[in-house]
Amino acid sequence: MADNGFSISGELTETGHRLLQRVYYEDTDFSGLVYHARYLHFLERGRTDYLRCLGVEQRELINADEEGLVFVVHRMEIDFKQPARMDDILTVLTHTERAGGAKMVLNQEIRRGETLLIAAKVIIAVINANARPRRLPETLAAKFLEGSKPLRGP
Repeated sequence: MADNGFSISGELTETGHRLLQRVYYEDTDFSGLVYHARYLHFLERGRTDYLRCLGVEQRELINADEEGLVFVVHRMEIDFKQPARMDDILTVLTHTERAGGAKMVLNQEIRRGETLLIAAKVIIAVINANARPRRLPETLAAKFLEGSKPLRGP
């Protein structure tokens, strides 16, 4: 297989992570615009592939030690700025604002070219296998914070 320099998981950048996603018919409503709940899917893919590019395997974290470690969305704030349409190529940007204790704060954007469509702040709770809060290991927190610079403004 030829190496085309493209990763299906996106790429780490100086600000965090970047993932390209195409809008398909299934993502739209009767108006031809992306249905509001579908943005949650794009944001989740961005977060998941961000972890993957950092070398964090979520399947392995649950069994990494006697306590287990799981990430769950605790809170999400989303500002819908402009709509996306079928066949648009979207860029999902993910940036770590804070990582430590029992939570992480991630900032995410969805853009079409330079146009900001969605801005989201996602608070991730760190829990153990029994759904109890647990501290994020310092080595893992450092991985999330390494090289993360704030996303550009709207």
